[in-house]
Amino acid sequence: MHFTTALGSYQLQRYPLRANDPLRAWDAADEYLLNHIGSEELLKSADEETRVLLVNDQFGALAIALARYNCVSWGDSVIAHRATLGNLRHNGFDQSPQCIPATEKLSGRFDLVLIKVPRTLALLEHQLAGLAGHIDNHSVVIAAGMTRSMHRSTLALFDTYLGTTVTSLARKKARLILPELDKVLTGTSPQSPYPSSYHWEQADMMLGNHANVFSRAQLDIGARAMLAVSDKLPDSSHIVDLGCGNGVLGIGAGLLQPNARLSFIDESYMAIASARDNWDRVSQRKGHSGSRADFYANDCFDGLRLNGADLIICNPPFHQGNAIGDHIAWRMLKQSHQCLLPGGQLWIVGNAHLHYQSKLKRIFGGYTEQYRDRKFVVHVARKTRER
Repeated sequence: MHFTTALGSYQLQRYPLRANDPLRAWDAADEYLLNHIGSEELLKSADEETRVLLVNDQFGALAIALARYNCVSWGDSVIAHRATLGNLRHNGFDQSPQCIPATEKLSGRFDLVLIKVPRTLALLEHQLAGLAGHIDNHSVVIAAGMTRSMHRSTLALFDTYLGTTVTSLARKKARLILPELDKVLTGTSPQSPYPSSYHWEQADMMLGNHANVFSRAQLDIGARAMLAVSDKLPDSSHIVDLGCGNGVLGIGAGLLQPNARLSFIDESYMAIASARDNWDRVSQRKGHSGSRADFYANDCFDGLRLNGADLIICNPPFHQGNAIGDHIAWRMLKQSHQCLLPGGQLWIVGNAHLHYQSKLKRIFGGYTEQYRDRKFVVHVARKTRER
């Protein structure tokens, strides 16, 4: 799709690539932000030494418009970083920004910081705390987001970590956030309140959660539904926790099957960091071998050579950024079928209204229902043949 702003025109694609994808690889907040930079001539005096930080650039809309500058892309999505590099190549750019996971600290000072406001307020707070020590009162920080994602609590975080903050008028349901950097706050290194933790009663242990992990304050009810029937999981030599979050499902299965090899996969760097930390914690306490678990910050099974799996357990998300749909579930189910060994099983939990039954029947040829309550259902599908 054609993306046009005051800084240029480009072809942008969403990732993973889908035929006839109706969704755009940018939103009105990207347009507003880049048009503001152009109209205010914020890069008029920029040169090769000017450092630009892009935070939560989902598909590279910001990176591609600013490709001629010294950019760093900082975010929590493997897919976002791959999309950024893919879109730059697609538009003929040889140079690319340095892509840094949100789990890693920044280095050096930045002249211009552009932030896309994330869905998760905790992630924003963690990023603002990490940013404060890398700007000064000569830096310019601008955030952008859709109005539905902005609340008083959002602006309060900018006030707390950067300085007095105002917003622009709304355009196409998007706004800019314009903090006036406080020289007392900038250059400091405030402590992020994350990771946080909660007690997991079933294993009598604390589960740590980085800022962008889903349901980081308590065990989510979908995971509870799967754990309720975890004692019925088939004996397996290789178990994959796909879309693992903090790793609770894979850890639960690993505790019941101490001889199984475990693979944890998630496209969130913070999820994988949380899962690794939690597995290390339970391994030390329970005397299990930490070496029998592998961790992959990855887009589903793309590019991974796992040599097949006997069992895949999955509590899939139903949104990518602000886009809600079933395309992620379709992708996970199709790739799970490809990864499973003949006779292997997929155990998937989801809200009953998501109706995974039709997808499982189409991909696996059938399914059984292992658990159901008022909100959640656990389905089991067996790989009987290649489809």
